[in-house]
Amino acid sequence: MKERLKKIKLVLFDLDGTLLDDKGAIGRDTIDLVKKLDGLGVQFSFASGRLHSALTDYAAELKIHTPLISLDGCLIKSYPEGKLIYESVMPVKHVQKAIGLADRFLVKYALCHADAIYFTEHNSIIADLIDKFGAKYEEVNSNTTLLDKTLEIVLVSDYKEYIKEIEKHLTFPYAFGLTTTYSKSYQNPGMYLLEVRKKGSSKATGLKKLASYLKIGISETAVLGDWYNDKSLFETSAFKVAVANAVPEIKFLSNYVTKRGNDEDGVAEFLELLYKAKID
Repeated sequence: MKERLKKIKLVLFDLDGTLLDDKGAIGRDTIDLVKKLDGLGVQFSFASGRLHSALTDYAAELKIHTPLISLDGCLIKSYPEGKLIYESVMPVKHVQKAIGLADRFLVKYALCHADAIYFTEHNSIIADLIDKFGAKYEEVNSNTTLLDKTLEIVLVSDYKEYIKEIEKHLTFPYAFGLTTTYSKSYQNPGMYLLEVRKKGSSKATGLKKLASYLKIGISETAVLGDWYNDKSLFETSAFKVAVANAVPEIKFLSNYVTKRGNDEDGVAEFLELLYKAKID
């Protein structure tokens, strides 16, 4: 493992449940180790389901200057310049179909754009239901003028069967060109989420786009995560690290599982190993 770690040039953090503790803070040891590793040429970034605007404060805290992956791979923007590196906009016809299905099954939904999440009055409860921490939410009278800039549509319900039925109608052979991610809500037990994006949009896609942009091989990256939406990252050739509180699926796919969870700065445990490998 030491030889593998010596080759790491990029470390990609998931935020919620991984880098951040349950109060939304980054561990002090992690902050110190990121600074040390930065001095050794290691770059850092995020791969999060959050919007880009909800990542920048943490990037500033860690003094990260690498482009950030947001909305589970739909968007990559440089920081702090805000230059667009990659964007995956959903076709309008697919957004309309997802909205039609949400209305049919009485499921709440919201449209995610680069820097805000939009919802109608009928879906006003959505901000309390979906796992988009730190996002800007904006109520609109109509979605009509927003369809052509949608990066992701999120649907949520306490009826698992409704969400699964909608997912079925948004995948082959009922629909083409979409990627769907079904999961349980991180912050609302008993709620089920369906995130719908343009086909090929995932955290793994974001990693590949970012690595190519930085001219770094995937095998020269390390990814850290804990939740179902990190699965695509853990199916790449990156060095995969699950924190102790990760779900079993992520631990199963990992190369290393920390002994400490996110509330105990488990990320620092791995960064310490990386730092020792680099200076050995």
